[in-house]
Amino acid sequence: MKKRMISAAAALLCTAAFLSGCGSSTSSNGNESGKKEEVKIGVTQIVQHPSLDEAFKGFKQALKDKGVKAKYDVQNAQGDQNNNQTIANNFAGDKVDLIFANSTPSALGALNATKQIPIVFTSVTDPVDANLVKSMDKPGGNVTGTTDTHPDAIPKSIKFIGDELGAKKVGTIYNSGEQNSVVQVKKLKEEAAKSGIKVVESSVSTSAEVKQAAESLAGKVDALYIITDNTVVSALESVVMVSKSKHLPLFVGELDSVKRGGFAAYGFSYYDIGYEAGIKASEILKDGKKPGDIPVDYPQKLKLVINEKAAGDMGITIKDSWKKEAEIIK
Repeated sequence: MKKRMISAAAALLCTAAFLSGCGSSTSSNGNESGKKEEVKIGVTQIVQHPSLDEAFKGFKQALKDKGVKAKYDVQNAQGDQNNNQTIANNFAGDKVDLIFANSTPSALGALNATKQIPIVFTSVTDPVDANLVKSMDKPGGNVTGTTDTHPDAIPKSIKFIGDELGAKKVGTIYNSGEQNSVVQVKKLKEEAAKSGIKVVESSVSTSAEVKQAAESLAGKVDALYIITDNTVVSALESVVMVSKSKHLPLFVGELDSVKRGGFAAYGFSYYDIGYEAGIKASEILKDGKKPGDIPVDYPQKLKLVINEKAAGDMGITIKDSWKKEAEIIK
């Protein structure tokens, strides 16, 4: 009797060992090392506009180039902060493997939702001031990424607006609810004061208010400068329309906005900063690095781009001296 009981128990153990893979860590979504063959990435974006879309394209390409197979859950908050936080909370509840936060509000929402899931951001103006990271070199916590502010972008823009366009008053439109915009406007004022230029502000809450804000500045300023504010950039065409009708030079904060009708910008490729963010994500997902140990990077390339057609529409004559420095697009 005892022998039969022992034999039955042994058979059960063998069967269990066989079904579990005889001690292997292989799972239905993994390999023998226990790493997942496909990871799930939650993508949160505050609003849709070309620059943020390009950043996401770069992010995906970097992971593909690094051999990371990923499934993306892409969510757009449509400029609504409540939606923004709900998206982040849902990702945390779903326990995604990583959150890609495309903008400052998106990154802040993600960090509010989780302190465990790795967060990689891009299109963030000042991650330290926004309290996303402790420092650029040593972010700490579960966050790292790339910024969309080159230290020389605003100073060079203001110098061009003052020296080359002769502007004494510059109008800017921004959403005061976007932390990234508040930081930029502060920097804009500081640089403008150095050049004796007055900044005239107009604040909006939604993209629907942008056209009226632009119209309110026309006649009060010599030029417009639109920073990388997500709310305003999502409705940039309305600002371009006002600039053309009033022959008001429109300087912008990034290169995609030049293609959309802005006169000029000192900018960089959002695809590039998205790509760099993707490299950081691969280091986390593939190499096992901790986000807090990976430094945050600034954009690597800054160049002046001028839209020739927009210049003509705004009554600006392109100087020969500009052609030596700038890339001229039609």
